[in-house]
Amino acid sequence: MNLNRRDCLKWMISGASGAALSPVATLPAADSKQNSPPPPEHERRMQWWRQAKFGMFLHWGLYSLLGRDAWAMGDEDIPLQEYEQLAMQFRPLPNMAQRWARAARAAGMRYMVLTTKHHEGFCLFDSQLTDYCAPKHAASRDLVREFVEAARAEGLRVGFYYSLMDWHHPDWRKAKDDAAARGRFVDYTHGQLRELMSNYGKIDILWYDMPVPLDASGWRSEEMNRMVLQLQPDIVINNRNLLGGDFATPEQSTQAGKADWESCMTMNDTWGYTHNDNNWKSSQQLLQNLVECARDGGNYLLNVGPQPDGGIPAASLERLQTLGRWLERNGAAVYETERCSFPHGNIGVYTRKGNTLFVHIYFWPGQRMTVGGAKFKVHSARFLASGMPVKFVQRDAQLIFPELPLEPPDKPIAVIAVECDREPVQEALSSRADHPS
Repeated sequence: MNLNRRDCLKWMISGASGAALSPVATLPAADSKQNSPPPPEHERRMQWWRQAKFGMFLHWGLYSLLGRDAWAMGDEDIPLQEYEQLAMQFRPLPNMAQRWARAARAAGMRYMVLTTKHHEGFCLFDSQLTDYCAPKHAASRDLVREFVEAARAEGLRVGFYYSLMDWHHPDWRKAKDDAAARGRFVDYTHGQLRELMSNYGKIDILWYDMPVPLDASGWRSEEMNRMVLQLQPDIVINNRNLLGGDFATPEQSTQAGKADWESCMTMNDTWGYTHNDNNWKSSQQLLQNLVECARDGGNYLLNVGPQPDGGIPAASLERLQTLGRWLERNGAAVYETERCSFPHGNIGVYTRKGNTLFVHIYFWPGQRMTVGGAKFKVHSARFLASGMPVKFVQRDAQLIFPELPLEPPDKPIAVIAVECDREPVQEALSSRADHPS
């Protein structure tokens, strides 16, 4: 899942032949300016998702054996017959899905999304439409079923990622210009989605990806979504089948969308397990990403790339544990929060729930801190983790905390909960462009 790779692939397919069925697929913009209305009952179905805020993404497949990221087959032009041999080596350990789900729950995550089929075309689920699936090769079991059961056992919502692009299917490359090939491939795609929506009980999220090489008409995306909602009336659907969907999916960015949105991001620089990608983001950076998504009304889908046997890399697990401990103390400043009209801070950011403003302090200032643009009345302030009162003074539009401890009382981020007389809206000099009078 790399934007540059996507762009290159689109250009490659676009130039593969002369005549074209339709423009090459273009991923919807991060702000989800919908080219179609949201699916039916959008508000009802999205209620839990808006409250959840935090989920685990899992990129796992045959590419994990190579340890060179999820795009290895395509980037390296590995011949299909050679790549298929990996299916005879893919033997995950028992109970790996339980370990994922326990780690997700301990990290404070509320849902999980698994790559049921990535671009390589290998299915982790039992499909009647292909033999290229885990139960019919060395794994000898339905890995998606194990994932679903494990997530439910931990009280987590269940999400399925499904790549529309499929390097293994013989009709994928021809689908853009050959009507017969397109019909076969799109029927196959709809058929597999029907299997996923029919065979695993209640599914909460469908996460499409990579609608190459067709447009929404070519994919029959409206028909696709209707089928999904008929089979799973409570599900939420992303926008990567080139319809507006229920939510947008900015990638490796916390840039807010105007409608519902979810940022998907890696802990290092790659999505699938990559042996020597040790460019790990710090736990503080991951928490900052989560908080900034919550501030702007979005969700944070944080990726784990399991090892070939299903184990979570130690560096990933360490960060998940740190995030979970922080959320145990400070989760009220993230879960169920609403889009916050308090956008600017120089040493931290803000989230909001009702009339409560949460001040997330990234860089501890010492004994004094000032919040600008606070023209509302403050009733009380306390450290969220401990409940200890925090002294405050209001002077014009400034909210001042004059007697903070010299060292932060909580790490990696300390949070002050401020109870206000109305919804806190920032009216500082820096926020005038955001909230013009």
